[in-house]
Amino acid sequence: MTTLPPDPALKLILGSGSPRRLELLAQIGITPHDIRPPDIDEDPANGEVPRDYVNRIARQKAAAVRISAEEVALCADTTVALGRRIMGKPADASEAAQFLTLLSGRRHKVITAIAVKRGDRIWQKDVQSTVAVKRLSSAEIDWYLATGDWQGKAGGYAIQGPASVFIPWLNGSFHAVMGLPLPETAGLLTAAGYPITGGTR
Repeated sequence: MTTLPPDPALKLILGSGSPRRLELLAQIGITPHDIRPPDIDEDPANGEVPRDYVNRIARQKAAAVRISAEEVALCADTTVALGRRIMGKPADASEAAQFLTLLSGRRHKVITAIAVKRGDRIWQKDVQSTVAVKRLSSAEIDWYLATGDWQGKAGGYAIQGPASVFIPWLNGSFHAVMGLPLPETAGLLTAAGYPITGGTR
């Protein structure tokens, strides 16, 4: 991966409306200069496998964010994969219940792809984690749905919220399951010439 020299004048644009990604960036001392979530079609293509899907969406998000020569854009996409099935954000509580029922008592993969754009160049990487969900009762699913925490979450749950009580085992990156793997994100930003020194620029 080609690394550009650091440019302290670069400003970071977060191409995501996710409050979780904002919180994760704050953990490494980064506050984006601006937030510009792109509007793209996130429907999977026919026969598209989860890893290809999430990488394509992250790259398309980065391509869609408008930036100046003094800016670098960070985009990401996370999906839950049960085998070849892509489990995105549930449309309603009924679909969230279906997702949780399918995940109950099984292991699944969570894949987060990140894409960093500077000028016409894009640096990209994905991180895959395996998550185990304990066997869930109907009462447990109903309790979780009532929290509302499933809304806007791939697979219908968030590992850092109330659903954490359902997850006894994780192999991979906790931050990636949340939506932004921090070591890989820092590496891509560094490659694009954005110095990881903290603060707002």
